[in-house]
Amino acid sequence: MKRLRIAAVGDNCIDKFLSPSIGEALVGGNAVNVAVHLAKLGHDAFYFGAVGPDLDGQRTRTALIENGVAVVHMQDRLGKTAHTDIEVLPSGERVFLFEDFGVCAGYRPSEEDIAELNTMDHVHIGWLDDGGALRHTLATAGVSVSQDVSVNADPANLGIEGLTIAFGSAGEDDTAVEAMIDRFLSAGVRVAVVTRGAKGSVAATLEERAETGIMQVEVVDTTGAGDSFIAGFLSVHVGGGPLQEAVEAGRDRAALTCSHVGGFPQKPTAL
Repeated sequence: MKRLRIAAVGDNCIDKFLSPSIGEALVGGNAVNVAVHLAKLGHDAFYFGAVGPDLDGQRTRTALIENGVAVVHMQDRLGKTAHTDIEVLPSGERVFLFEDFGVCAGYRPSEEDIAELNTMDHVHIGWLDDGGALRHTLATAGVSVSQDVSVNADPANLGIEGLTIAFGSAGEDDTAVEAMIDRFLSAGVRVAVVTRGAKGSVAATLEERAETGIMQVEVVDTTGAGDSFIAGFLSVHVGGGPLQEAVEAGRDRAALTCSHVGGFPQKPTAL
């Protein structure tokens, strides 16, 4: 496997699992989870984002470092670290009850940060409320860029122009899946990757298509499964591997994440 330099930019948060059967808080967020899983897969992973000067911020920084993610470009901003209140259903599915983006809201990478991002083999963007500014900047510089459009609710941040790889979640509706693939590819995205819940996932370019179902596991919690899917996919695809192998790598990584609480294994804090 080719060792890659990949950066994840954007959100982090403290996931607070309020379900009586869990009652724990863990470090998470799309960009953080992707970075951690890429590091676990043997790549040089970098996180670009912001935390507050509180205990949650310190905890986030420590968790990234302990999992091998470089945090030299993480910013400390006045305010509080983001958090999300989550309820986990008996099926393992989670319901997001409340989300406070804290100092992630308004975060922007510095000119020095962008210069470093331009040297990466690939950059993945998570939740970022910049109206697509970083995406356009990196694309103009010829950097390979991906983003999970499903983590951005504001239409101002939902653009896909300039993305090399677009990730999205369309559920199990085949019509919605095909519509999302067509929308991605029609906008000039080179690779469209859509997760389909229990039906698995599909990746497509203008020339080829790859599909896979899910790996059957005992589901404990689905939080971060999509993020780890992204890391598994990028690990293979950016390294030049076949599209089919990439979706299967994403499938396997997501299944592993579903077997524990949170986006990656860590010591939780009791609520």
